[in-house]
Amino acid sequence: MDNRRVYRTIRMAIKQLFPTEPKGNLARRLTILAALVAGIVQARSCQLPAIARKTPDPTKAESRIKRYSRWVQNEKVEYEAFYLPFVSELLAHLAAIRELVFVIDGSEVGHECITLMISLIYGKRALPITWLVVKGCKGHLSEQVHLDLLNQLHAILPEQAQMVFLGDGEFDGIELQAALQHKGWRYVCRTAKNTKLFEEDQMFSFQDLCLQMDDFISIPQVWFSQEGYGPVTVIATWERGYSHPLYLVTNFELPGEALDCYKKRFQIEMD
Repeated sequence: MDNRRVYRTIRMAIKQLFPTEPKGNLARRLTILAALVAGIVQARSCQLPAIARKTPDPTKAESRIKRYSRWVQNEKVEYEAFYLPFVSELLAHLAAIRELVFVIDGSEVGHECITLMISLIYGKRALPITWLVVKGCKGHLSEQVHLDLLNQLHAILPEQAQMVFLGDGEFDGIELQAALQHKGWRYVCRTAKNTKLFEEDQMFSFQDLCLQMDDFISIPQVWFSQEGYGPVTVIATWERGYSHPLYLVTNFELPGEALDCYKKRFQIEMD
């Protein structure tokens, strides 16, 4: 399919998401959005120069790049109008045919700011779904910020959607786990080797397991942290080829399935 036909198809699909014919600035912004999406699809890249080379526009590539850059930076291009409608359609379609797997992660942006983002794993890609930008340093965000973001995701999920949540080391607080459990979502979160764990009133940590290369240990019916959240399953594994062990907490029934699911984080981060 040529670039012009891809663009026309995408532009028509975008217009159909609106109850009335877009006019004025909205129409112009949607036209640029259609060109951006068409360029991404054709170029298989999110880099503006690559997108510009694949859009059916008679102007010079440099002009198209500047136009797209202004669109991306325009504060009037809001999430609710220019992103959420497409996210909602995507989630509704995928939720009808499969379990949705989400990953939460934080990255530094701007001056002393963090973007905390929840993305949908699709193939070996992480598709941004919803996010928060807050003041702070990576690894030092409060659990309440994570809960706020989780609630944002919950608000846009289709009813009856089945989902899995994958969290990295700073996301394993008991309030977050309790919120996920309450919503009926499965989760696998990375945790620290010195996390306090309790089994039949006996306290231990992953360090006490003396893990060796090629070990895989799972312990069900464990109470997590000093607060005693649970019961949960904890997993300690050290696979060949990795420099450090991996410590996980999960509400999966099958530990092997939990580990396989968590590995999807590595697949997207290496691509």
